[in-house]
Amino acid sequence: MSADTDTAPDAVMVPARRAASPWVLMYHSVAEFTDPAEDPYGITVTPRALEAQLLWLRSRGLRGVSVGELLRARAAGRGDGLVGLTFDDGYTDFLTRALPLLLRHDCTSTLFVLPGRLGVDNVWDPLGPRKGLLTAEGVREVAASGQEIGSHGLLHQDLTAADDDVLAQELRGSRDLLRELTGTLPEGFCYPYGHLDARVVDATRAAGYGYACAIDPGPLAGRHALPRTHVSQADGGARLRVKQLRHQVRQLRRGVRR
Repeated sequence: MSADTDTAPDAVMVPARRAASPWVLMYHSVAEFTDPAEDPYGITVTPRALEAQLLWLRSRGLRGVSVGELLRARAAGRGDGLVGLTFDDGYTDFLTRALPLLLRHDCTSTLFVLPGRLGVDNVWDPLGPRKGLLTAEGVREVAASGQEIGSHGLLHQDLTAADDDVLAQELRGSRDLLRELTGTLPEGFCYPYGHLDARVVDATRAAGYGYACAIDPGPLAGRHALPRTHVSQADGGARLRVKQLRHQVRQLRRGVRR
């Protein structure tokens, strides 16, 4: 066959690899307790456990930061050594127990609050125990300390079961209320119960959030469905290392680039 009639083989199209999700840790309440029955949902760590976990991160050359800070650093190529820290629900004990430890160890975090439930308690947890939520003044104090405030919706509802009007109010309404409260439009959202579907993720993006946190979003994983690692009272250094490796393996299985 002559050179004139030779044709180059079709280029092989290689799908672009998806960006790796950062390692983000998920906390809720920081309070003293001695009996597991006092923590039926496994959402509480003691201040001593939290401090030990922050020290473990530091011992491995890692520093906990807010998700917003983490994503900005990664976009600028400065994300190495940073881990996201998140606290869901906005419990009063964040201000009294968690914040002093974060400041002591030069960490920041993202606190996801419910502007429709300020100053009340976690009525969505039927097994209890009842835990107080921050007031408006408390949320402002947390923001003034340098922590990021994100939205957890208005009332801690399963958004996958919400109609369009309720979904809009939970997403846009809570964002507007937090802007009035803190003077800053929140960048981040956190799905109540970790429940999400494609409709909810699309609505979250359309509501103007720059990112959103989930728990295990599966194929929906991305900037608006960031996976997170639950941290419990039982998580010492060995267990945290296993969870870190598990996160890394999941990223490799997704065939992502760092």
